[in-house]
Amino acid sequence: MLAYPKATLVIASAAAFAAPAVGAPQSAQDRAAAIVVKMTTAEKLALIHGYFPPLAKPVPPVPMVPSAGYIPGIARLGIPALRESDASLGVANQVEQRKGDVATALPAGLATAASFDLELAYAGGAMIGAEARAKGFNVLLAGGVNLTRDPWNGRNFEYLGEDPLLAGTLAGEAIRGVQSNHIVSTVKHFVLNSQETGRMVLDARIAPQALRESDLLAFQLAIERGQPGSVMCAYNRVNGEYACENAALLTGVLKGDWGYRGWVMSDWGAVHSTDKAVMSGLDQESGQELDKIDYFAAPLERAIATGGIPAARLDDMTRRIVFGMVDTGLLDDPVPTTPHQIDYAAHAIVAQRVAEEGMVLLKNESGLLPFAATTKRIVLIGGHADVGVLSGGGSSQVRSVGGAPVEIPLKSGAAASFARTTWHASSPLRALRAAFPEARITYVDGRSLAAAQTAARYADLAIVFATQWQTEAMDAAILALPDNQDALIDAVAAANKRTLVVLETGGPVLMPWLGRVSAVLQAWYPGQRGGEALARLLSGAVNPSGHLPITFPIRADDAPRPGPVGIAGIDADGRGAPFTVDYIEGADVGYRWYALKHRKPLFAFGFGLSYTTFRYDRIKINKMQVSFDVTNVGHTAGADVPQVYVEAAGSAGTKTFRLAGWTRVMLAPNETKHVTVALEPRTFARFGDKGDWSIAPDNYRLAVGHFAGDTALATTIHLPLIQSNQ
Repeated sequence: MLAYPKATLVIASAAAFAAPAVGAPQSAQDRAAAIVVKMTTAEKLALIHGYFPPLAKPVPPVPMVPSAGYIPGIARLGIPALRESDASLGVANQVEQRKGDVATALPAGLATAASFDLELAYAGGAMIGAEARAKGFNVLLAGGVNLTRDPWNGRNFEYLGEDPLLAGTLAGEAIRGVQSNHIVSTVKHFVLNSQETGRMVLDARIAPQALRESDLLAFQLAIERGQPGSVMCAYNRVNGEYACENAALLTGVLKGDWGYRGWVMSDWGAVHSTDKAVMSGLDQESGQELDKIDYFAAPLERAIATGGIPAARLDDMTRRIVFGMVDTGLLDDPVPTTPHQIDYAAHAIVAQRVAEEGMVLLKNESGLLPFAATTKRIVLIGGHADVGVLSGGGSSQVRSVGGAPVEIPLKSGAAASFARTTWHASSPLRALRAAFPEARITYVDGRSLAAAQTAARYADLAIVFATQWQTEAMDAAILALPDNQDALIDAVAAANKRTLVVLETGGPVLMPWLGRVSAVLQAWYPGQRGGEALARLLSGAVNPSGHLPITFPIRADDAPRPGPVGIAGIDADGRGAPFTVDYIEGADVGYRWYALKHRKPLFAFGFGLSYTTFRYDRIKINKMQVSFDVTNVGHTAGADVPQVYVEAAGSAGTKTFRLAGWTRVMLAPNETKHVTVALEPRTFARFGDKGDWSIAPDNYRLAVGHFAGDTALATTIHLPLIQSNQ
């Protein structure tokens, strides 16, 4: 409950601080409980562990589609089989287990995050959910919300950046979109799965209060907004305990403090015990063939029979699973048993919109972009830009519509069994030729510096496509571009000052050549319509509006850790001796760390250029809302993302500005709109030892800016004591 001194009610109301109610109407709980009462013990036991179809050999055989997971249903009670697919960026089919099965591939999660667009996040989730349903899948292993703590994390591209408010809000919208199709979405990986190096053995260490104010806050916001049917726990340990048998997190925080009513499933290969995992709050063992033994099969049956695990706990596990099916609509609206037609053309438009809104213009010297229609000679260099755009690897890999023009198997490493270096068939060369039909546009592969330099010298414009491939199960050992690409960019820039660098990367990279090129566009992994999106941005048909969801450092050692911790002790399979990762930054993740350490980033969180300019005026405060004018003072229509930051005490008592709200607004030239941004109090509150949030009575500095650290508008907001147990 909220506690306000009476004299302060004019400043803030309970509604301003209260979290949305977690859970579903009582009827969904009643229905789940009534179904479980009718189940036999054998049926309950069958529902709490699942197969990994590529390795499963059940006796008698069970018909399973090759995918991430399968749990048999209970036909007599109307409980469908759970057919699970990876689906962070689309319905996955990583190494083409299902021959010929394609799906729409969204750009990297960082592109969605860079859009700061809630409606677009929902649309992406709804699109993936619709395709999954049409293919017969009813549980999607989506909803990745792990914060970017290190710029070299191999899965950063899947997630939604470094800020808990941005990541949690957009993840919640994507989950809502998936579940609008009456199927289950997860939120993952709970919690602090912040690097891939040694993810099976590392112990992530952080103060509980700091965890609440950062990574856990992102999950809390995502769960409140999205109401996912399931939560997936992570591989790593957290403060000494495996995430999938961590009672403090699963039972204490998730199910206790937050009142979460769905089920907790393990990550694949993340279970290490029976009794401890069950009694700590794990409800379902996923992909049991990847664990040392089937912990939730015969061992759990014996523990129930002997009383080592109470029968009531088994009832709770199954009730939560059934609740997830009821609450999402899956039980009343089962997925089709045969594949249904998919409108891939309509879904491609969603993917293209994400790419267009998510690309971030980082530099545009002398107005190089958009290219003039009179540009006659353009050369594209490197990155296989003649045939496609790069995709990230791992369980999120989508076999996209149109095929893979380039696909390179891995020869070794922990990702070799399920990842390939892959390009989507969306050719920037072809798209730019369509956008500039009067221009002579050529391509050179960039392998020869001399050939690239010669081609650039005789062009009106040179575009270098720089790539950095990243994947689940591996981290980038360094932040420099691989394969001598820095030298390639230097050579091209020396030959032609009108050089644009397009970055297809999974996160930040170092840019020693930044001062020698005219323009830089961060394209992330731009998905199956990335080439078309790029052409529309470069031609000016679309005005760039993306803003960085992560900080780009000048040097690798500007970040809290200069490289993957423990990488020297990890073997080719990604395993090794246990080690500790100390998250010394606590809750001060990303831009907050740079502010605390007075380190200037290369590009700040929230930064992004446009082909026009926006001005902010007339700020006003009304309780927990900030309003102000946004004006497009340029000559081109465009979308802006004003960001509101509030100063608050960090983990060590020092103060940093934290993102507390934002809006996205489209404006015609010379148009002004008055916007209002609601502040999320938990972003600048403190989580106390007594298990509650509080904002100390004080004057708080507030800034409206174009990026973290910018103070286009500044004011002070007076807040009384505000407390909440949410």
